[in-house]
Amino acid sequence: MPTVTKLAPDPRQPGYRVVEVDRGRFASLPSEALEALPIPLKPGVELPPPVLERLQELADVEAACRAALRALATRGRARRDLRRRLIQKQHPPQAVDEALARLDAQGLLDDRRFAVAYAARHAARGRGPARLIADLLGQGVDRAVADTAVGEALADEGIDPERALRAVATRRASQLSALAPAVRKRRLLAYLARRGYGGAEVREVVDEVCGVS
Repeated sequence: MPTVTKLAPDPRQPGYRVVEVDRGRFASLPSEALEALPIPLKPGVELPPPVLERLQELADVEAACRAALRALATRGRARRDLRRRLIQKQHPPQAVDEALARLDAQGLLDDRRFAVAYAARHAARGRGPARLIADLLGQGVDRAVADTAVGEALADEGIDPERALRAVATRRASQLSALAPAVRKRRLLAYLARRGYGGAEVREVVDEVCGVS
């Protein structure tokens, strides 16, 4: 039967203990989780299958949590997107869910906060409301959260979608000035559609900046 051969405080993580099984490092786990096990752990204790299984579950949660923190350190992410990425990296779904719940409790996961920051950043780069909402939906943000976040971001940044549309259209039309007016209009409409602008208002602006009807 597997045996605990070392149990010591983790100097790199307060509140954690390094568990060694059969003289090999098993994992660094929260002290409170270890204390909740059905048998007290100490060197020399043999691990029945249910206890070993629970230790593995705790180790899986820790691994998923650390992977999630590394991903969030790179950039903000929506919860569903982060969950999908962790599972793709072979972390067990149950461990992923427990890890995300821990990050939720620590205030490190917030879809609304992520969505507002994302929308503000990309609206400043000329993306329209429809594109921003589509981007957020693609990253797993709920529709209601995405709609509200885009409106809030535009208001916070002082961005008027109508003025932003005109500015983007004027800049792109200038870049396409060597083309024939009809071709320039067609290319500009396609460009604006990709950036999340559409509808009658867009056609009016395009007609104006291209000088065609």
